[in-house]
Amino acid sequence: MSEQPIRRKGLALTLVIVASIVAVVAICSVWVNRQLLDTENWTAKSSRLLERPVIRDRVGDFLIDQLYANVDVAGEIRSALPPRAQALAGPAAGALRDLGERAAREVLSRPRAQAAWEDANREAHQLLLKVLDGGGPTVSTEGGAVVLDLKELLAQTQARVGLGGRLSGALPADAAEITILRSDQLSSAQDAFRILRPLPIVLVSLSLLLFAGALVAAPGWRREAVRGYGIGLMAAGALALAAIALTGDSVIGSIARTEAAEPAVRETWTIATTLLDEIAVSTIGYGALMLLGALLAGPTAPATAIRRFLAPYLREPALAYGALALLLAAGILWWSPTPATRNPVTAILLAILIALGFEGLRRRTAREFPDADRHEAERHGRERIRRAADSMRRRASGDAVVTQAPSGNGASEPPRAHDERLDQLEQLGRLHAAGTVDADEFRREKARILSGAAS
Repeated sequence: MSEQPIRRKGLALTLVIVASIVAVVAICSVWVNRQLLDTENWTAKSSRLLERPVIRDRVGDFLIDQLYANVDVAGEIRSALPPRAQALAGPAAGALRDLGERAAREVLSRPRAQAAWEDANREAHQLLLKVLDGGGPTVSTEGGAVVLDLKELLAQTQARVGLGGRLSGALPADAAEITILRSDQLSSAQDAFRILRPLPIVLVSLSLLLFAGALVAAPGWRREAVRGYGIGLMAAGALALAAIALTGDSVIGSIARTEAAEPAVRETWTIATTLLDEIAVSTIGYGALMLLGALLAGPTAPATAIRRFLAPYLREPALAYGALALLLAAGILWWSPTPATRNPVTAILLAILIALGFEGLRRRTAREFPDADRHEAERHGRERIRRAADSMRRRASGDAVVTQAPSGNGASEPPRAHDERLDQLEQLGRLHAAGTVDADEFRREKARILSGAAS
C-alpha cells in the first residue's frame, strides 16, 4: 500500500488538531469582543449588575461618598439652622449619612433609577467606541477621559434624602463620575481595539478553513475528520468552562482590594462571564452535533439500521429537505439556544453547514440503499403495526385459537407462513444492504417470496 494515503491522513489529523486549538482562542476572542465592544451587551450586563442587591449597595455607598466628598453637608445644614441650633449640624450630617445610604439603596431598586443607570452606561459605552475608533467631528481623542456619569442617580438620591435641590447646586461638574478610560491610556486602548475588533471573525474563519483543508487533504478520511473536529470543539468548549472556574478566584482576588468589596466583585465576574459560558456550551453542542453526524454515517450496525430506516425518505429531496427546514426553523428561529442562532449572519452560516452535512449523509444513504421505496416502507410499517396489534389482542384475550386470514385465491394462509414470508423479506433486505446480493437478485427473490413460490 502506498504511503501517500497515510501521509494524507496524518496531514488531515494535524489540521484538525490545529483547528481545534484555534477554536479555543476563538471562543475567548468572541467573548471579549461581544462583551466589551457591543453596546447592547454592555448595557444589558450593566442592567443585570444593578439588579443584584450587593452591587446596589456598593453603588449607593459610592453616591453618598460622592455627595459628602463634594459638598459640605454639615455647612449646608448649619446655614439652614437658627444660631442656637447650629451646633447640631455635625451630628445631623452624620445621621443624615446613614439615612442617605439607606435611601440610596432604595432609590437604586426603583425602575426610574435603573433606567438612568442603563442610559448612563449606554452613553458612556457609545462614547468609548467613538474614542477607540479615532473620534470624530464631535468627539475629541486629545485630553480628557471617557467617564460613566452618574449625576442623575446622585440627584435622585439627594432628593430622596430630603434636601431637595439644595445640594445639587453645590455639586461640582465632575461629581459622581467613574473614569473608564484616561487620555494617557488612549493609544494602547486604540491598538487593542484595532486588533480585537476583527479577531473573532479571523479566528473562527481560520478554524473552519483548517477543518475544510482536512476534508480536502484526505477524501477517504472525511468521516473521521468530522468526528475528530467534533471532539476538538467539545474539548475547546470544556477548556473554556474550566478556565472560567480556575481563573475566577484569582481575578476576583486581584480586583477586590478589601474583603467587603469581594461579594460585589464576585457578582460582577459571574455576570460578565455569563456570555463566555454560553459560547463555550454552544461550542460543545456544535461539536456533539458533528460527532453524532459522524457516528450516524459510520459502519456500525445501529448506524446502518438507522440509515436503512431513513433511506426511503432521504431518497426524496423534497421530503428530506422539507423536514430539515422544519427542524432548522424550530431550532434556530424559535428556540435559538445559542448566541450564534440569535445573530442572522451566523444563523444562516450555521444552517448552511448543517445542510451540507445533511446532504452528505443523504447521498451516502442513497448509494447504500438504491432500491429503498417510501411506499413499500410504509406498507411494511402498517403490516408490522397490524401484527403487533393482533399479538396484543391475542395476549389480552388469552385465546389460543389463531384466526386465519383469507388469501388472494380464496384459500386460507396460516399466520405462521405469513410471518415466515415477512422474515424472509427482512433477511433479504439485510443481505442486499450488506452487498451479498445485487439489485437484480434482490428483485427476483423479492418477487418469488411475495408470490408464494417454493423455496
